[in-house]
Amino acid sequence: MGWKSAKVCGKVLQLPVDWIEPSPYQARREFDEQEIARLSLSILQNGLLQPVSVRRTGKDRYELIAGERRLRACKLAGMETVPAIVCEYEDDQTAALGLLENIQRQNLNPFEQARGIREVIDRWGCTQEQAAKRLGLAQPTLNNKLRLLQLTEEQQQYCLAARLTERHARAVLRLEPERRSPALEQMAKQGMNARQADAYVQALLSAVEKRRPRVMVRDVRLFVNTINRAVRLMVDAGVPALCQRTEDEECIEYRVRIPVASACRGGAAKGEDR
Repeated sequence: MGWKSAKVCGKVLQLPVDWIEPSPYQARREFDEQEIARLSLSILQNGLLQPVSVRRTGKDRYELIAGERRLRACKLAGMETVPAIVCEYEDDQTAALGLLENIQRQNLNPFEQARGIREVIDRWGCTQEQAAKRLGLAQPTLNNKLRLLQLTEEQQQYCLAARLTERHARAVLRLEPERRSPALEQMAKQGMNARQADAYVQALLSAVEKRRPRVMVRDVRLFVNTINRAVRLMVDAGVPALCQRTEDEECIEYRVRIPVASACRGGAAKGEDR
């Protein structure tokens, strides 16, 4: 463009848009093109009311800190320069400020928020509790957002495409990984709200719990083994004993049938052997 220097307007620099590079710490991955177009029309009519924030990275080079939607809208509007506030920030501060702006404006989807939070935690090298304080979030809120990253990329994209909420996504995290996608599909197909989704997942968990075999305590196993061994001893001695076991929610029941005649013959035979 042949710009030799940035024009200064008060405390705000009027920077050529070609001098500003996108932030590598941008948490947002998807931009609503219609929203950008509406913002572009507003800027053409009213001007850019809030400058973007940048930091200098070299001669005639700046890196965006906050305001990527505004910068995109300005480019779409054909503007050659854009008002910008130049700040001096390190990488971790730049990442955090970009995330904070989007969180405060509620412009990020839940998964973008989670990725952004994870990135600034990694850059700060801090605990989740410390990050929650610095980001102005309650720690349970921050923890819940980070849990969303347990879903696969495909599952995250499905939630966004099906317009499922953060609560829908968190609900399926209670299921085994292989059951999460079918559960999300059912939620979308049946148009479940968040409360119905929670109840649906609970029903799935309850059904699995009923089918799960119960583990007997050690003492009960000893008695059961004793019964089984006694029946085998009778059968080995020639007594055609029959054992039938039934089990329900309340108890384990054994029915052992020993034919009287066979038992007597067995006893007589043993007496003759003696």
